Amino acid sequence: MKKLICILSILAGLLACNQQQVGYSGEDLTEKVTIMRNKDLNEPKLMLDVVGKWKLYEGKSVGSIDISKPILQGEGKGELVLPESSLYRSYFQLVTSNGSTILAERLLPMKGGYNFRDLGGIKTSDGKYIKWGEVFRTGDWAHLTADDLRYLHSLGLVSIVDFRTEEERIQEPSKVIDSAKVYNFTIAPGNLSISSLSELISLQKEQLDTIMMDLNRELLSDQMSIKQYQEFFALLQNQASLPLAFHCSAGKDRTGMAAALFLFALGVDEESVLNDYMQSRVFLADKYKKYVDQYPNLEPLLTVKPEYLQSGISYMKKEYGTVESYLEDVLGVDLVRMREMYLY
Repeated sequence: MKKLICILSILAGLLACNQQQVGYSGEDLTEKVTIMRNKDLNEPKLMLDVVGKWKLYEGKSVGSIDISKPILQGEGKGELVLPESSLYRSYFQLVTSNGSTILAERLLPMKGGYNFRDLGGIKTSDGKYIKWGEVFRTGDWAHLTADDLRYLHSLGLVSIVDFRTEEERIQEPSKVIDSAKVYNFTIAPGNLSISSLSELISLQKEQLDTIMMDLNRELLSDQMSIKQYQEFFALLQNQASLPLAFHCSAGKDRTGMAAALFLFALGVDEESVLNDYMQSRVFLADKYKKYVDQYPNLEPLLTVKPEYLQSGISYMKKEYGTVESYLEDVLGVDLVRMREMYLY
């Protein structure tokens, strides 16, 4: 009996050790360690700028990262190709002598989709980190491949929020995964197809910049848009609805505002929110290149600029004092609950 108790105690200690090590500690490594995919070879690469020895551990979820056996180890800075599977997403724990961090590919490797991103790993103003694998922002789901859908199925998605209008959904129906329930939270501002192409072509870039800034304010003031963002946050505050993905057509305007509001609700600073928003400029460049080349003056409709989102932020501050007040008073967000749910 004593021997059994001893064995159970050892096992309990090992499990406790595992739980303690998977997470963030010591030096902030988020800017020193990233996973980027080689665009030409489509290989995920670990890029390190660290001092001393390090070890990398892997799991199909953060909770299943196996710290008993590193998949890679080394010393100092470098770039290494990571082993991968096209069937599932991997999460990693990097441990150095100065600290540890959780990491994964931020941009999901979609062949038929653009701008699919995990919002995990972003640091908040008070030094916490958003949980990986819980909330994803994406572009449209109309052209996803079978491999894309298998990969997305591996995320365990429970909810998919579609901010597109009925017109958009009919024109480009989404591919679906059986595990997730789709919520059609229609937001009309941002559906730029409602304007005729001939009218848009006749406008100058400066005029279109103004339209995009007006759009970001309208997303926050239009009553139907407010109602849909309220429903969106109601889902986010329901643990049973997670993991959750949300999208519109490009994943930059309606989705970009939703992502910004989500990040602000978790205490992410304005600069980091804008940095996330601006990533759409990079991840959508290939999708819209031929249109921008043909109609250069339409570029404002097909990209993002800091002043677009900033116009919405300024609106919230002017009308409600702070972004947090807008979230609480207009959208009914429980900031305490959100931070309890989504932060390490």
